Amino acid sequence: MQQSDSPAIGPSLEALAATIAQRANANPAESYTARLLQGSEDKLLKKIGEEACEVVMAAKDGSREHVLYESADLVYHLLVVFQRYGVTLDQLSAELETRREHSNGERTDKGESFR
Repeated sequence: MQQSDSPAIGPSLEALAATIAQRANANPAESYTARLLQGSEDKLLKKIGEEACEVVMAAKDGSREHVLYESADLVYHLLVVFQRYGVTLDQLSAELETRREHSNGERTDKGESFR
């Protein structure tokens, strides 16, 4: 749930995605984001797995603050993957909306829609 004094997620994600896009052609020696975008695909994908595991471990620890911190890392790295593979936030939004419209918000075992 969003708190009234918190910024909306949409503008925050859009700003982060724009920053990532700006760094796509930066010098990898000077930019972690550029290293992720220009470097080995395997390293980027391993980083996504690592961050996802850290979210899981934080949740198992029961620490709301740690879940939030690790989730922010995961979202950043996911947006780097989006940049690398040409996926936009609008495309993600459309995909989520399509699933919501067809399934009342719950996920199926196959994951292609929510039920």
